[in-house]
Amino acid sequence: MKILKTIAQAEQYIDDIKSQSKAIGFVPTMGALHSGHISLLKRATIENDVVACSIFVNPIQFNNPDDLKNYPRTIDDDIQKLEEIECDILFYPEVKEVYPEPVFDKYNFGQLDKVLEGKFRPGHFNGVAVIVRKLFEIIQPDRAYFGMKDYQQLRIIQTMTENLELPVQIIPCPTLREKNGLAMSSRNVRLTAKERLIAPSIYRILVELKKKATALSVAEAESWALSQLNNFKELKVEYLEIVDSKTLLPVKDWKGSDGVVVCVAVHLGYVRLIDNLIIF
Repeated sequence: MKILKTIAQAEQYIDDIKSQSKAIGFVPTMGALHSGHISLLKRATIENDVVACSIFVNPIQFNNPDDLKNYPRTIDDDIQKLEEIECDILFYPEVKEVYPEPVFDKYNFGQLDKVLEGKFRPGHFNGVAVIVRKLFEIIQPDRAYFGMKDYQQLRIIQTMTENLELPVQIIPCPTLREKNGLAMSSRNVRLTAKERLIAPSIYRILVELKKKATALSVAEAESWALSQLNNFKELKVEYLEIVDSKTLLPVKDWKGSDGVVVCVAVHLGYVRLIDNLIIF
């Protein structure tokens, strides 16, 4: 595996690959790699000639300085995992390499970045858009792979790619879950043993909500799910909303959209967990 730490190194290496007309599959990450990341990379391996992964903890997408400080960094373990699956390229730059100057880029996503996560993390998705576009320009991927656990992030990246007419195909991939249903996340390592027993309840409640959807109104379904989550004193619900799968705006009835998804964010101890489930 080729490890590249500067933009100049990466661009030179990528130019050589492109000159050979090889397709590049790309998985951008913030490290602390888990089986979810690995599943994206394995799919990229099947569908491309060359697979690139980036590891960069992007400071401009964090609203909470403590969250940035505590974000798990496991580069030695990450490199070992990438080598085991024969990833071709790792782009692993320092912050000063990516942002030598202050960043003032602003993106307009309409309401897409102001609902759900956007209500509680202002500026977060602008930071995501800045780094993803920058990485796309450096790596020049033909396809880029994103997990559906971060559903709103996926929609933001799809929209940015369409609006800017970037020459990369965005490939959504299903959320990978632990055996108990908990969505895989780098933040899960910060859960205590007791919290790990509680966390799977989030997904279980979403699954039950989906089963009940046809028998309840949207408002009733949301109210039922919130009451179930609130039965756990350890869970502090930030939001649970049933929204249109494209616009992410709230739906009033099940027939008002071609696609509907339920999205949730909760605090469990010191960890903030997000999840979602496509209703239809």
